[in-house]
Amino acid sequence: MDDRKLKILAAVVDEYVRTGEPVGSKAISQLEHINVSAATIRNDMAALEQLGYLEQPHTSAGRVPTFQGYRLYIDELMTPPSLTDEEKERLDDMLGDSDTPEELLVQNAAAALTELTQCAAVVTNAVPRFSVISKVEVIPTGKRLYVILLITSSGSIKNKACRLEFDLSHEQLEFFTRYIEENLNGVSVDELSEEMFDKMVAAVSAYMVSLSPLVKGICELSEDLRQQELTLSGGEKLLSCDDLDKMEVVRFIEHKDDLSSMLEETFSGIQVKFGQESGTFAIGNSSLIVSKYRKSGREAGSLGVIGPMRVDYKKIIPYVDYLTQRISYLMSGGEENIPPAADTDSAPPD
Repeated sequence: MDDRKLKILAAVVDEYVRTGEPVGSKAISQLEHINVSAATIRNDMAALEQLGYLEQPHTSAGRVPTFQGYRLYIDELMTPPSLTDEEKERLDDMLGDSDTPEELLVQNAAAALTELTQCAAVVTNAVPRFSVISKVEVIPTGKRLYVILLITSSGSIKNKACRLEFDLSHEQLEFFTRYIEENLNGVSVDELSEEMFDKMVAAVSAYMVSLSPLVKGICELSEDLRQQELTLSGGEKLLSCDDLDKMEVVRFIEHKDDLSSMLEETFSGIQVKFGQESGTFAIGNSSLIVSKYRKSGREAGSLGVIGPMRVDYKKIIPYVDYLTQRISYLMSGGEENIPPAADTDSAPPD
């Protein structure tokens, strides 16, 4: 395609994002940076439709971008503006500082994106994997019923109820608690393994076989911690969006965890994925704008927004980019090569 057609495609996308109405040649011809006649624009728009970048929703109506048109626009035609210092300061205030618990940083970032973009925010959080076991407690709650409480240094709390064959004596419970403290306290969640717990089951069984269900319960809790958690906030924004099929939105919300495997794929920088692209997610006329954040050089999770394809990419991409960089910086204690505060421009998306 020649430069003129690319410029017209970019103008159609910008106008459609702004108005939500199909864009005609007359509207494009009135833009200051488009210096050709409406007839020439009509011909170029027809050519762009033939190439699959535009479509005409109704006869005699203007045209709207297809997801291929958005893809070309995002990958080659769009230059997101840098955030102003005022915008960065606002994001910093919404996010928190180095004293904010890591999981709360991520929650705050999702809440900020939902408020600022009016889209749903999606977060995957692998932070618990990088923490250590800080406390394991076994609490009697009823006849032969015990609750295991597992707490990590990042603030994650998991619990599980276990029913034993008979009630434990004070001495037996004290033995188990002491054994668990000696073998698990201070151990990294990422280092926990099935082999480690098999050895622990054998060790406690030598003292008392009936204690093994408690070890197996702790093993199951540790597996939960090693899983990447996915949270969707602002799902009501999707349900209230006229551009999206509500039944598809409901199915997506019900099966949102299906996104986890896709978000775990290795990538760097900002990624934009469309619902109409094969193997992505269940909402057809939608887009996902997402980036990874890191902790001390390791991928720690993903943060992004889900909304209709007709979102303001120039506005949203800098928000996602800046927040993931700030989370990485704060989680890494300033080790990451990331702007430390709102007085420095964020790096442009890849």
